[in-house]
Amino acid sequence: MTWLRDPAEIYRNSFATVVAEADLSHFAANAQAIAIRMIHACGMIDLARDIRITDGFADAAAGAVRGGRAIITDCEMVRHGIIRRLIPDAAQIVCTLNDPAAREIGIARKTTRSAAAVTLWRAHLDGAVVIIGNAPTALFALMELIDAGAPKPAAVIACPVGFVGAAESKDAFMGNPRGMAYATVLGRRGGSAIAAATFNAVFAP
Repeated sequence: MTWLRDPAEIYRNSFATVVAEADLSHFAANAQAIAIRMIHACGMIDLARDIRITDGFADAAAGAVRGGRAIITDCEMVRHGIIRRLIPDAAQIVCTLNDPAAREIGIARKTTRSAAAVTLWRAHLDGAVVIIGNAPTALFALMELIDAGAPKPAAVIACPVGFVGAAESKDAFMGNPRGMAYATVLGRRGGSAIAAATFNAVFAP
């Protein structure tokens, strides 16, 4: 069989294909680079029309991480998708989904473990980067937590995925982002790969 084996060439061809086929004209220069990596992560050229990236998102996210603020993820898949060599060695990645307290809180409050895990973010939220790539309930819970007086993150990657609550949670967030910079994908699409790729894009050379 004949197939391309050179990893660098595969990478170059992949990004060239995205640039050639996707309509990226509505993105600012720094947002365009992020959008390209989001599309590359899922292989869906038409994702471009549903990506929303606020002005200053990249600067807010990069400044937070380089300033020693936490990186908070809603699930382990997102956490493992972060390329550690791109960020400072001391950068703290927080994922509370498997904390036993999250399960207990979820049962007590009759909510999902993902939403319950968000209540354990409070001590890490101030100026942080929050990456949600799985659970719509985590995004809803984050909004409620901030509305109840919790500190605000500097930037939010809001990419929950699914058929129940994903589109609605993102619509609610974009309707009132509470002064936070963000990157998101409209509708039902999202997921850990897109969310992690969005974060990695901020720091990629």
